[in-house]
Amino acid sequence: MTDFIQIFITVNSREKAREIAEGLIEKRLAGCIQISGPITSLYRWQDRIMEDQEWLLIAKSDRAHFIELENEVKKIHPYEVPEILALPVAEGNSAYLNWLKGELIPV
Repeated sequence: MTDFIQIFITVNSREKAREIAEGLIEKRLAGCIQISGPITSLYRWQDRIMEDQEWLLIAKSDRAHFIELENEVKKIHPYEVPEILALPVAEGNSAYLNWLKGELIPV
């Protein structure tokens, strides 16, 4: 198991996805972020089934930066309860992980 994580974030527009991605990269809280979409999300909100078009960000970072990354996303995210989910990276290309480590600010 590594200390690296992938963080999944959904948002309601490509423009907001780009704003979040650029902010996290600029602050060196993520080394790389992919934006995918539009995707269709179905979920329950306030006792109703909802369906929306969203964009998915997949950020590469490490566990030490998660709280700060989460706080940055919350500052600019338009949702009352944004999806910010971190999954562990079990293994990875060592050259890529070394590059990623070099892109993140020291804690």
